Amino acid sequence: MPSYIDLFCGAGGFSKGFDAEGFKNIFSNDCDKDFCKTYNENFPKHKLIKDKVENLSKKKIFEIIKDKKVDVIIGGPPCQGFSIAGNIGRKFIDDPRNHLFKEFVRVVKIIGPNFIVMENVERLYNHNNSRTKKEIIKKFNEIGYHVECKVLNSVDYMVPQVRRRVVFIGSRVSKNIEFPSPYSKKILTIKDAIRDLPKLKSGEKSRIKNHIAMNHSEQMLKKMKFVKDGCGRETIPKNIRPKSGDIRKYIKYDSSKPSICITGDMRKVFHYSQNRALTVRELARIQTFPDSFVFKGSTISQQQQIGNAVPPLMARAIARTLKIMMNNAFKKAS
Repeated sequence: MPSYIDLFCGAGGFSKGFDAEGFKNIFSNDCDKDFCKTYNENFPKHKLIKDKVENLSKKKIFEIIKDKKVDVIIGGPPCQGFSIAGNIGRKFIDDPRNHLFKEFVRVVKIIGPNFIVMENVERLYNHNNSRTKKEIIKKFNEIGYHVECKVLNSVDYMVPQVRRRVVFIGSRVSKNIEFPSPYSKKILTIKDAIRDLPKLKSGEKSRIKNHIAMNHSEQMLKKMKFVKDGCGRETIPKNIRPKSGDIRKYIKYDSSKPSICITGDMRKVFHYSQNRALTVRELARIQTFPDSFVFKGSTISQQQQIGNAVPPLMARAIARTLKIMMNNAFKKAS
């Protein structure tokens, strides 16, 4: 059974996908209190290290893993030292905001797994005229890993959401890097994902875990009742239509399409047919977390946990491809 370590594990989307594909968890790590509560609730048999990754010394790491073999380290370290506008003139690696990426590399160097998988936001791929991704790949090259990267879209892996992420896959035992191919041409919609959940009004609760509707002001509800499936503020009568403010407000999901990318704050986009924002459970469904997966902490924290996660079905697609790469590398070595 192949094994993995999950750094910056968050709520556990990556772990969920790798577990489903038959990987064994050695340990996971995160420092956010609510994220760790959720992880422990859903992965009671995993060893979770609740601490900053900077505090994982070489001695502590080997006390945890002992003589266990680690096949792959996965994770999505926050990389904040870039923007859509670019950051020309400053190297990604030298930016102090990216110290957590360097911590990921440090842990990889200490443990020396055969494979690594790192996920991040799409804009990293072309940032600074592609120099940023080249810096990242070079950093892994320096510690003995051949690394390639590609932008993957979760909608290609039976996830009812358009979510593009750059994925780095590396190996120190093979130069044949592969990425998961799209499963099928069928695209799932947001309606496919959530239509069977109980209908709720603003502020209403249900018996399903994390399926609780947010309370909205009467003023907002009055305006939103005019917004049709997939439409925005333009369908609100002119005399009460908002003329300024956040342009993401007063929008309803399009039931005939996959969801827009789930982020840490989805309170401003409303259900396609119910006059309210999506519940935590609905957001989790869109990210392909099963209904048995329970989120802890405040509602805002739960939304952040879901928005930050790798969709489990996308993670499983990556894990499945990784197993093929591992088998091929083993056959070649023998």
